[in-house]
Amino acid sequence: MEIRFAEKKDLKAIIALCKAHAAYEKATFSGENKLELLENHLFSDESDLKCLVVEDCNEIVGYATFFKQFSTWEASYYLYLDCLFLNEQQRGKGVGKKLMELIKDYAISQACSIIQWQTPNFNEKAIQFYNSIGVKSKSKERFTWKV
Repeated sequence: MEIRFAEKKDLKAIIALCKAHAAYEKATFSGENKLELLENHLFSDESDLKCLVVEDCNEIVGYATFFKQFSTWEASYYLYLDCLFLNEQQRGKGVGKKLMELIKDYAISQACSIIQWQTPNFNEKAIQFYNSIGVKSKSKERFTWKV
């Protein structure tokens, strides 16, 4: 197993994992234009979006995406973890912990004071995992506004 930054050749596998992730979180997913859009956002010099992939036996079996943001309250930068998803077969083997450690190392390298993310309140396994690595949760409502 190897964890590395995504390459263009990984995009189709990442999109398939995004679709599985959406289904896991009981959300809708459209693959329309995802290849072009993700390629532009992941590999553009202007983009702060980063993506780690988990590769096992030449197959992409997990991914995490994150980017640097600014917190006015903290008056410092933080890393926002947008997605973290592993195939069912990879869960419980320490892969998620390795991903989180690499993300933490990246945050430190970027002078980020914290990492923030969210998960649905029904995702008990994810909540247990996050609690096991010593993080603190903060309940908030998340809103989306289609524009």
